[in-house]
Amino acid sequence: MIRLLIVWVLNAVALMAVAYLMPQIKVTSFFSALVAAFALGAVNTLIRPVLTLLTLPISILTLGFFYLVINGLLFWMVGKILNGFSVDGFWVAVFGGLLYGLISWLLSMIIPFGKKPKAL
Repeated sequence: MIRLLIVWVLNAVALMAVAYLMPQIKVTSFFSALVAAFALGAVNTLIRPVLTLLTLPISILTLGFFYLVINGLLFWMVGKILNGFSVDGFWVAVFGGLLYGLISWLLSMIIPFGKKPKAL
């Protein structure tokens, strides 16, 4: 449970960093970033698998690059729904989603979540 809360806060920090690096993405406060990070997590958990399955043929045809379109559309959709988080366009959403994923991944790599036992 604690790990989930830490990841949620790290994703909010990553979203604030994306808003700082890309002026077309706006986050009004850290609370808005927390809400947006929660919404992005929920959308990626609930809607993304359905879209991935429905668009599987075009994803295979484009060698997986269509996943970037799905990622951008979901990022853009959350920006349209929430009040404190906005994204100015589709391509901004695509690059913002990529940057958000990269920063989230880097932040999760520098925060240790406990030692894993080494294999013999």
